Amino acid sequence: MNEAVVRLRAKDISGLIEALVAADGTAGHPYAAQAAISHNGTLLRSLPNLADAAYYLCMLHGRHPGVIDHAATRSADNAARAWLLQAADAFASERAWLTQVTVAVGPAPSTAGHSDCETAVSQQRHALEMLAQSDRRGCAMGAAIALVLDWQAVRRVLDSAALRMGLEPRPSILPDRAATLAMAAAIGGDDSIDRAIQFGARQLLSQHRGLWDLLSARAEMRARDQS
Repeated sequence: MNEAVVRLRAKDISGLIEALVAADGTAGHPYAAQAAISHNGTLLRSLPNLADAAYYLCMLHGRHPGVIDHAATRSADNAARAWLLQAADAFASERAWLTQVTVAVGPAPSTAGHSDCETAVSQQRHALEMLAQSDRRGCAMGAAIALVLDWQAVRRVLDSAALRMGLEPRPSILPDRAATLAMAAAIGGDDSIDRAIQFGARQLLSQHRGLWDLLSARAEMRARDQS
């Protein structure tokens, strides 16, 4: 395979992941979009819903080591090392912010089936841990890349909750979209690795989508109980 074809294929995987995040990520989920802040700063969701989101996000991503930490121990790609170090350090800060917001907004609101929901999210967390510790080259990196890209939308939900409680959101220091996609292109180009990266990204986004589906169902249940 000549060098031009290798470069084209590498670009393909970064573009594919970007498209996956846009189509299947948090920003495209109706419930998550309503939980964020609109352009004029109006809070679009109630505090119980924001508290619910913070609580379950903390269950999913509030523990160390997380997806990115596991990926850092699995990756053998030199092109990914600097990105992984920055992403792991930055996500430690995000984890601290997630915990701070969760404490500020208080416990998840009482909702029927609470124990089943906790079990479901615990299973999601376990699935992400297994994904991020996969020996399949590229799988853990795909999950880490998708997490960093999708976290931009997740962060808007957390910042909504923080502002509601009078907390000033701290700036995120995660690698930006351009750096993340450039790194994805740098490690891509091989068919098997590209498939593994895509698989890891799809699975991470699927778990996020499942969480927002669960939170949406919980909000609807609370609304019915109050009507």
